[in-house]
Amino acid sequence: MRILVIDGNSILNRAFYGIRVLTSSKGFPTNALTGFLNIYLRELDRVKPDGAAVAFDLPAPTFRHKACDFYKATRKGMPDELALQLPKAKELLRDLGVKILECEGFEADDILGSVAELFSKPDDEVFILSGDRDILQLIGGSATVLLAKNSDTSPYDREKFIEEYGVEPIRLIDIKALMGDSSDNIPGVPGIGEKTAKALIAEHGSLEALYDRLGEAKLTPSVRSKLENGRDSAFQSKWLATIVRNAPIPKERESYLFSEPDCSAAAALLSELEMFKMMEKLGLERAAVPAAKAAEAPEPEITVKELTREDIPALGESCFIFRDGALQLISGSSVFTSEDIGLILEYFASPQKKTAFSAKAAYKLCFGSGGELNSLAFICDLAGYLLNSQATDYTIGNLCGVNNVKYSSNPDFADIISLPALSKKLREEVERTGMASLLYDIEQPLCEVLASMEVIGVRADSDGIRAFGEGLRADISELEQRIWLQAGREFNINSSKQLGEVLFDGLGLPRGKKNHRGYSTSAEVLEDLVPIHPIAQDILDYRTLTKLLSTYVDGLLEEVGPDGRVHSEFKQTETRTGRISSSNPNMQNIPVRKELGRNMRKFFVAADGKVLLDADYSQIELRVLASMSGDENMREAFLSGADIHTRTAAQVFGLPEEFVDPDMRRAAKAVNFGIIYGIGAFSLSKDINCSVAEADRYIKNYLGTYPKIDKFMNDTVEFAQKNGYVTTLFGRRRYIPELRASNRNLQAFGKRAAMNAPVQGTAADIIKIAMVKVYRRLKEENLDAKLILQVHDELIVEAAESCREQAAKVLSEEMQKAVSLSVPLTAEVNAGRSWYDAKG
Repeated sequence: MRILVIDGNSILNRAFYGIRVLTSSKGFPTNALTGFLNIYLRELDRVKPDGAAVAFDLPAPTFRHKACDFYKATRKGMPDELALQLPKAKELLRDLGVKILECEGFEADDILGSVAELFSKPDDEVFILSGDRDILQLIGGSATVLLAKNSDTSPYDREKFIEEYGVEPIRLIDIKALMGDSSDNIPGVPGIGEKTAKALIAEHGSLEALYDRLGEAKLTPSVRSKLENGRDSAFQSKWLATIVRNAPIPKERESYLFSEPDCSAAAALLSELEMFKMMEKLGLERAAVPAAKAAEAPEPEITVKELTREDIPALGESCFIFRDGALQLISGSSVFTSEDIGLILEYFASPQKKTAFSAKAAYKLCFGSGGELNSLAFICDLAGYLLNSQATDYTIGNLCGVNNVKYSSNPDFADIISLPALSKKLREEVERTGMASLLYDIEQPLCEVLASMEVIGVRADSDGIRAFGEGLRADISELEQRIWLQAGREFNINSSKQLGEVLFDGLGLPRGKKNHRGYSTSAEVLEDLVPIHPIAQDILDYRTLTKLLSTYVDGLLEEVGPDGRVHSEFKQTETRTGRISSSNPNMQNIPVRKELGRNMRKFFVAADGKVLLDADYSQIELRVLASMSGDENMREAFLSGADIHTRTAAQVFGLPEEFVDPDMRRAAKAVNFGIIYGIGAFSLSKDINCSVAEADRYIKNYLGTYPKIDKFMNDTVEFAQKNGYVTTLFGRRRYIPELRASNRNLQAFGKRAAMNAPVQGTAADIIKIAMVKVYRRLKEENLDAKLILQVHDELIVEAAESCREQAAKVLSEEMQKAVSLSVPLTAEVNAGRSWYDAKG
């Protein structure tokens, strides 16, 4: 029989600390559960066992604690966020047919040892999964230990253990008896370390043999004295370190085989926790998810038919799903389907009120076919996003689970049948949370704008891109040769391991931190090496050019359509702060900090007879901060038209503005923008290359200069700690569960997020409002001009030469009048044949 037995506390603990904070929309932590299940499923696939069991510790004292009050006395208690997930893990494992093992008075280690003993017949195989090296003493016979490390597990059999430790696996107990174990507070023999302990046991075979021969053993006087004085401690430590194999576990071997899973219960629990991707990994059917608290009403009888032209005028209010060229709609108790594009366009153009699950595909069909989408009242996925921007997937099944709406069990039409009830609940929640205007006036109109931008796209200069790529390849080859020459040999520059060997072993450069893969060769490490050796800058340049070539040359060429244009996908439901993101290609990530990256803008060009108009909000986040905080000094700077960074430098350094030099302005700029992101003195000191004390003084002077900003930030964090979320000027919520974490680093991250989200989110709302207004006014004035790109705080319009002045006026006016703040919004328009030229 092949059994997988898991050290539950160890793997959960490793997952909890190894995965970033994950929570449901209600703030329930799920990172430990997610990590545990990923590890479990990975090992399940590798081992392919007949059954599995998970051993857990109980809170009651064990026989070791009762005998030695110091045992594990230094261990910290379980963090609250992990303690919350522990019972959910047990419940889920039971639902999945996995045996849970707990024995009062015994530790999980003892349970693992006892399972290994139970399955020790010649044809048995036991795989013990743990992150604790103490478990290695169980290796042998039928037992293999799967030792969990940072990113994978390492199988340990007898041969591998002997190769690493030089003794039989069972002798790990004797080594521990001598060297002790600080994590368990096992004392060992004071003064005897791991190296000495291994050597002594390798030579003498066991602790008992060592002490039996202590008189004639060849030992230094110091080691002999330590062993003599530490005899009692050594034997007590061995007793503490020994895993017993007679814990009172169930002895019926068949009970360890997988039992029949309760898929409905497992799916319901995962749905409650909003772990929908995990449901897919486990193969749980969406239809098996009963909403935990939904009213158990019988499903209505539904008739299904093909849509006809005669049906459309008779439809009442309806809900629809349009994807992959197919339409499903529900009106009353009837579901209609169609793949006839002509009929689908007629339905979209009809005057009846409509609710869409997702509307962008429908808008794109209309734009590409000359049709219209009329009377669209509600878009569900956008509402779901506003209610929980932390989710990673917005599907009808997921949203039903999150919002306690019964998901239909109909095998073919579950989504469309569930949509009316879901949309009703989402409407109620959007109203309740005060985000109705945000949805109806900003997000839903923006969906049409983004669809238009995707259909139109932007023209790409493919020949220019190819020529640029050839130049990059030549530069990369030259750098490669230069790096190899300095290294004294050829090697794979993209291999962090080989690069670390070259830099730190071959060239003897100062080493950074070492991890399980070797020495770190991160950009931060390389930047520190730049003043020491020229190879470091060459490697940084090599990485920049290879990234530029693969992602923004070769990658961009793959995205050029038959019409010669790039049709990027703009994503409306991806970021937590409300910003728009894009892909295929990602326009937001085109590297523009260096001239080489900025040159990529040359390859986005206007069509023949047209021009690109570019407008970028100037310092929008600082203007938002000035308005939201009400700080008179910052507001006055913007109202007077002063250079905000020079003004800040003058006030922080106590100098007239004319005495502010570029370094002072740079420092003030770093503080200005850093404050929005909750920057601390240490980070600021690295950004502007000054001492931590100087950076701390700059921040204090800044907050003294703009006192209401300090109050605004503190008030925002206090609100978030009390309510669990922060809001933008337009009511957009960002939930911040990290503020309630017991881990101080996570709390600090939560505070920074709380400070930043209202400002960054409001800036995101403003650019969206501007996009809608520019789009609508260009249409209203019937101009041959279209909004085609949005990148951060920048909008780009492609306009015919004949109306460039009118279009530029629209772009400038609508951006600057998008909203009314207590300080002006500024956006200067520039024109050019390419994005590079238009950027100015």
